[in-house]
Amino acid sequence: MDDEKRAHLLSFLKVIPPVDFCCVYGSVLHTTNHDKVTEVADKIGVGVHFNPFVTWNNKMFKYGVVRMHDLVQDILNWERLYLSGRLQKPVNMLVDNLDIKDVNSVNLRAAVSAALLLLPPKFTEVCFLAIRPLRITIFVISFVFMQEDLYAKICSLSYMGDLRMFFAEDRNKVKKIVQGQFDLFQSMYKPFLEEYEGKDLLRFSSSENQHANIYQDCGLPVARSHVSFLPPAIRSLMGIRLGRKKVTSESVQALHEVVIGSREEATKRMQKVLRRTVMVSSARQAVSGLLTVGGVKAARYLTNKMQKAWRSWT
Repeated sequence: MDDEKRAHLLSFLKVIPPVDFCCVYGSVLHTTNHDKVTEVADKIGVGVHFNPFVTWNNKMFKYGVVRMHDLVQDILNWERLYLSGRLQKPVNMLVDNLDIKDVNSVNLRAAVSAALLLLPPKFTEVCFLAIRPLRITIFVISFVFMQEDLYAKICSLSYMGDLRMFFAEDRNKVKKIVQGQFDLFQSMYKPFLEEYEGKDLLRFSSSENQHANIYQDCGLPVARSHVSFLPPAIRSLMGIRLGRKKVTSESVQALHEVVIGSREEATKRMQKVLRRTVMVSSARQAVSGLLTVGGVKAARYLTNKMQKAWRSWT
């Protein structure tokens, strides 16, 4: 973000109550602010109240309001996988009085582990199309395939089960987010990929297109390690289904860990938990938005979303 745009946004913060954390993202800049949230956003929605179509200094954007406690809880536990999902993608932090950037490292590490459970033994950092020719007698048939992509998988975590993706979102949304901000994704996740490489969980090699091929250990011990990095709320829901076993550490402290019969089983259970979490959050937030911003604004916002979605399908 250039200095002029940053200064413009910071000047907006001067006309509202003080905030402890504020980040912006997207083509329509989104500011998180205020210290009060409507009762509807708390009880029906996911703790965030959005106000779309705000005009200020001849520019239009939307802003959201959230309690800091709710923000931190979602970052650490993925209770709603809403704000935590947004912070798994690049944002520009304008205000960070409570070191949310450091807290968010837990969220980013969990996102990497979740994505790795969903990825095959070999994948790449960036998604690309490749042409594979197949010769049959005098005909040449070309198959186009998509290489598995680390950052697209991370980006898609918070859209799994999102009701909007069926009718009100660009079908290429994840691809556009990753391709448009690839360098930012790289810088965000580089420390965690290096950490995993140091533990021999990942291995990197260069490829012809200058993007790294990544190989991962898909063994059961590594899968257990990935599950251990998932947020407690997700592990708990997985644990209810997978079962738990009691182990004793060197300090004779009783611990509980998720029992995993296989990597495939853990991945399947995690997918179900994430999909349900996102589906419920997207539904609740949609109802909350309708009740808090009013029918006219909600209809206008939904119409704009559906028009973008339609253009992506045609």
